[in-house]
Amino acid sequence: MDFKTTLIPFSEEPLTKQVLLELLKEYKRPFDKINELVKQKILVLVKNGLYVPGPASLVRGPEPFLLANHIWGPSYVSLESAMAYWGMIPERVYEVSSVTTMLSKTYKTPAGRYSYIHMPSPYYSMGIQQRKLSDRQHILIASPEKSVCDKVVATSGILLRSKKQVLDLLLEDFRISEDRLKSFNTEEMKSWLPFASKKSSLEILIKTIREL
Repeated sequence: MDFKTTLIPFSEEPLTKQVLLELLKEYKRPFDKINELVKQKILVLVKNGLYVPGPASLVRGPEPFLLANHIWGPSYVSLESAMAYWGMIPERVYEVSSVTTMLSKTYKTPAGRYSYIHMPSPYYSMGIQQRKLSDRQHILIASPEKSVCDKVVATSGILLRSKKQVLDLLLEDFRISEDRLKSFNTEEMKSWLPFASKKSSLEILIKTIREL
């Protein structure tokens, strides 16, 4: 059995332990075979029970954002990672940041570093979009507006009390353009306020963006 060929239908997909056990059901000791495939770099172990195709395989692995959705969940990509995805900030982001209803966690994996910040429902479920990265890859990611709100809520040092503080944060610290901020749907943002932490900070954030 050429496992490299077997993996072809699973291009761009994370591979769970259950999927691999089904693919290796003809082996008496499938876990030994999985360990062998990891040593051969045909598979990469991301975390216990989750794998991706390795550099020695014949297929492309999943994008980091799709992998982030699978490592710890339910979750969606947000904060700086989403802000960079939407082209709002110029920096390249080396860690994929997500929001989850589960406990906050950080995973350092051979496939990258992934961090998760807890936020409660129903605020968690608001402002999430599904985006297509390829025909086989669809991710959950915060909208531009939600990614900024999540960043404010998740960062302990951010407490907004004035228009100047908001403008310094958005234009100087985050370096989001004024034109981009003017495109924000502030009515939708306002609808999240009853369910959000740091309500007063988000109120002045929304008010300042509306007045641009």
